[in-house]
Amino acid sequence: MSVNADNLRSAVRYALETTRATAVCPFHSDVMIRVGDDAAENHAYARARKITKSDGTMWEREVLMEEFKRLLADAADGECPRSAAHSAVIRRVIA
Repeated sequence: MSVNADNLRSAVRYALETTRATAVCPFHSDVMIRVGDDAAENHAYARARKITKSDGTMWEREVLMEEFKRLLADAADGECPRSAAHSAVIRRVIA
C-alpha cells in the first residue's frame, strides 16, 4: 500500500479496521465504531507505521498520532448512534 499525505487517513483507517480496533456500522457505512480494545489500538498504530514506512515515507510520530486521535475521536463509542436511535424508536412503537 503506497501512502502519501492524501491517503494517510486511509492507511490509519485501514489499520484500525483490520486490527478490529474499530468497525464500520453494517447499516451506516459512514459511521465508524470504536470497539474500546486498547491492545487492538496499539496494534493498529504499529501496523500503520509499517504501512507508511513500506514505501519509504517516514511520517513524524506526531502526525501519525494526530490522525489516530482524530479518527478515534470521530468514532462512535461502542455502538452506532444512528442504529441505537432507530432501535429506541422501534422499542417505543412496539411497547
